[in-house]
Amino acid sequence: MLELTLVLLKPEALKWGIAGEVITDLSSTKLKLIGVKLVKVSKELAEKHYKAHKEKEFFERLVKHLSGHFHQENVIALVYSGENAIKKVRDIVGATNPKEAAPHTIRGKHGKINPETSVFENIVHASAKPEEAEEEIKLWFKPEELTENIFKTKKVSLCQDKEVWA
Repeated sequence: MLELTLVLLKPEALKWGIAGEVITDLSSTKLKLIGVKLVKVSKELAEKHYKAHKEKEFFERLVKHLSGHFHQENVIALVYSGENAIKKVRDIVGATNPKEAAPHTIRGKHGKINPETSVFENIVHASAKPEEAEEEIKLWFKPEELTENIFKTKKVSLCQDKEVWA
C-alpha cells in the first residue's frame, strides 16, 4: 500500500553530528524522499505536534526537547512516500524507548535516556499510522515545500507582510 510518513531528526541528531548517518540509514528503505527542510521549532509548533500527550506529565519535557531547549539545535523534517512507508520507517527507527530498541535500529544505535531530564533522546520521530502522517505532514510542510502534490489543496488569497531579502 502506498503511504506517506513524516520523519523528524530531533535536536540531538544535529547536536551529536549523526544526522547524515541517520538519513543514510533511512535511505535503505528505498522510499522516495519528497520533502526536507531545517526547522527552528517554536514552542507552539512543538505543542501542536505533541498534542496527543498534552495531559501527560512528560508533555512539557517533550515540548522543550523538540523545540531545542536542551540541545540548542533545530530539527530536520522529512517526508517519505512509498509502499508500506510507515512500517518500513518504524522498523528501521526502532522502539520509542532507546533501551528497548533493537541494536541495529537508529534508536538502538544512537538513542539514550537523558538522566538529567528523563527525556528519551531517541534521535527521530516517525509517524505511527496514515492519519497521523497526514496530520503531521500538513503541520510541518506547506504544499509548495513538497515535490509532489500528495493532498488536496485549494487556492486562497492572503494579504500579509512577508520578510524578503534586502
